Amino acid sequence: MNAPIHIILGPTASGKERAAVLVAEQLGADIISADSMKIYREMRIGTASPPPEFRARVRHWCVEIADPSESFSVAKWVAAAEAAMAEIEAAGRPILFSGGTALYYKGLVEGLFNGPSAHPEIRARIEADLERLGPEAVHGQLLELDPAAGAKIHPNDRQRVIRALEVVRASGKPISGEQTQFGRMRTDRPVIMVGLNWPRATLYERVHARVDRMVSEGLVDEARRLFERVPSASHQARQAVGYAELFRHFAGDISLDEAVELIKQNSRHLAKHQITWFRKFPCQWIAMDDTRTPEDVAAEILERFRQPDRRDPPPPCEPSIR
Repeated sequence: MNAPIHIILGPTASGKERAAVLVAEQLGADIISADSMKIYREMRIGTASPPPEFRARVRHWCVEIADPSESFSVAKWVAAAEAAMAEIEAAGRPILFSGGTALYYKGLVEGLFNGPSAHPEIRARIEADLERLGPEAVHGQLLELDPAAGAKIHPNDRQRVIRALEVVRASGKPISGEQTQFGRMRTDRPVIMVGLNWPRATLYERVHARVDRMVSEGLVDEARRLFERVPSASHQARQAVGYAELFRHFAGDISLDEAVELIKQNSRHLAKHQITWFRKFPCQWIAMDDTRTPEDVAAEILERFRQPDRRDPPPPCEPSIR
């Protein structure tokens, strides 16, 4: 059997990147990023791309590999990640994944379904409907054509709504019927997941502090440079949290203070969405609090990696904090 896949999960602002670097140093591993925004160049601050200090200590893969004009699908990322895994193993090093994009992990460990390829004309019509009618109305269309997928996909999860509608309109078959392999873990190698579980209120405080830090480090100027490329920037890049809100400010719709508050709000929503997804994974959960150092957390992660058969219950749902 091939060497195990080690994964460190956590929502935005959970501290997984710093912990991953410490763990990778102990293992002698390379890190493969599982983050749908860190794949973009020219968006370092807003995506919290690994700083040069971390990259000098540990080699990172799947980071800043795409231009903002590109749409980067789960399939593209899985192909890039598999290629990175092959190179890392050929060099005799262990593999460590870190990131917060749940669909990337699902594609990696459960596989991808063989649905129809992208259909630009159908996708363009769906996107036009979203702009004209709004997400609730378009989600209603999905509920009519594929009730099972509509029940699972939130109306505001724009990418998944578009893809589900694209599949059923292009093929006449619901995407929910094609994704039958999801839920089955890959059998060619063990997968060991460790997640960082913060109390919700503390996590949101960390989210706010992180947004303030990004603004102080130059997020506004970075977003403005991307905004000037909007005609060529992909929808995926333009809708990234931290950029979409500032684009509204640059367009004159809201003030800078309002944009920053929206970034914090949408970052909280992102964290909640990530946690909801991660609760479905077979994961070992580490209880986090402000007294724990990154070194302490890294040591516990390493200990959990040595217990591949352990499965912890998912963290309890906490009341939503707006």
